Amino acid sequence: MIILKSSQEIKLIEKACRIAAEALEMLGELIRPGVKTKELEEYAEAFIKARGGAPAFKGYRGYPASICVSINNEVVHGIPSDRLIKEGDIVSIDLGVVYQGYYGDAARSYAAGRIGELQKRLLEVTERALYKGIEKARPGNRVGDISAAIQDYVESNGFSVVRAFVGHGVGRFLHEEPQVPNFGRPGKGPRLKEGMTLAIEPMVNTGSPDVMVLDDGWTAVTADGGYSAHFEHTVAITKNGAEILTKFN
Repeated sequence: MIILKSSQEIKLIEKACRIAAEALEMLGELIRPGVKTKELEEYAEAFIKARGGAPAFKGYRGYPASICVSINNEVVHGIPSDRLIKEGDIVSIDLGVVYQGYYGDAARSYAAGRIGELQKRLLEVTERALYKGIEKARPGNRVGDISAAIQDYVESNGFSVVRAFVGHGVGRFLHEEPQVPNFGRPGKGPRLKEGMTLAIEPMVNTGSPDVMVLDDGWTAVTADGGYSAHFEHTVAITKNGAEILTKFN
């Protein structure tokens, strides 16, 4: 069931999203060679709590941390640890915030120091693909219009979209209907309506779209060892199109 939100509910979701966006901005300033990924975890959890929110991921389906930190060939769900960030790494941060019972979800990939041209292009294409999808998030369109816009842009640039993980509704719960794949055909799937709130989140690989999960039961990596990037916004469908609730300043 797709849950349409009232204007008051969207305001609460927006507050959760604002905390999430500000946390990602803060973490972006901290990401550099020599930093441990668990340090990012500690800063993020303190930051979220200080602003009246709570980390949405910690304990969700047994996940042991407040954020996901995925590096290079790690696609998503990397668990913070004593691992050191190195020069040239791509560092993807995914985090969620719950505020007064409503959720916001966002992700962003960062360069640690100087990265290669392939990695630069991967970051640019993945972020641009997110906005290509958001442009299609308007009343009367269908979920497949978002999906196809992302897939077409990514593949026209020589990369691939991950199929094992998809975007989703978000609001009263961290994961709601509908699913929002990053691949598909225009004109297919549920029709978009005013009041829907969606987490749109392309995960893009330099090589094969296939992934596998490591022995920790969480960390998903590219099957061929290629690089991966991840960008995500929570948006509200309004009469004028998509309003980005996790917009970065």
